[in-house]
Amino acid sequence: MPHPVSATDRPAAPDPFGLVGRLLFRDDDVIVLDKPVGVAVHKGPKGGEVLEDGFASLRFGRTNPPSLAHRLDKDTSGCLVLGRHRQALAMLGRLFATGAVGKRYWAVVRGGPDADSGEIDAPLAKRDEKRGWFMMVDAGGQPSRTGWRVLGRGPGIAWLELVPFTGRTHQLRVHTAHAGFPILGDPVYGRSPVNGPRLQLHARSIALPARGRRAAVAVTAPVPPHMLAALQACGFEGDGGGGRDGSGAA
Repeated sequence: MPHPVSATDRPAAPDPFGLVGRLLFRDDDVIVLDKPVGVAVHKGPKGGEVLEDGFASLRFGRTNPPSLAHRLDKDTSGCLVLGRHRQALAMLGRLFATGAVGKRYWAVVRGGPDADSGEIDAPLAKRDEKRGWFMMVDAGGQPSRTGWRVLGRGPGIAWLELVPFTGRTHQLRVHTAHAGFPILGDPVYGRSPVNGPRLQLHARSIALPARGRRAAVAVTAPVPPHMLAALQACGFEGDGGGGRDGSGAA
């Protein structure tokens, strides 16, 4: 059974990122967090403080902290799934690997597509083996598909819902740039200035199928403050109305 996410929850250990206050869902197997923007989820070659450093605060009676079931980029906010024990992580790994997890992102892009919906089908490969995270469209790469739908438009920008049918590194960022409407604030693939706006990409919702006797779960992350102005310029009126899909439901 899911446990109510409440302001009365108390961290079990130091909570440097306020993760207990960012809980969106918790049951005996799974935790879904609203990941803050600007924090890497795990340690990379440059080291530094990462979100995993705060996972001990999310034990909620278990001996071990939860672990990442998937990844989000440092500058992507929104729904992040954790497994609370080994069996849960194995189960989540299978669900993500087989595409059984529904993932929907919101992005604000420069320009925007002419049509109202479509799909980007472009294989992706590493651009440089020494920089494994840096990707490019390559006919010899791994199959990669992204669905998109326009939710609103503003002056020189558009608000898109993005659905990754595959899970490649930086897939949404590379695909939108390749299609001619890069994500606003992307200094790597969108060539936005480094001192410009933050990356306008948000993991808006996640949907997990029924697991044994557990019902299906659909979780939505609120719009982060750094994206609010651009979304409002495209017609967003708040979580509960606005645009063509103000609810953001999965």
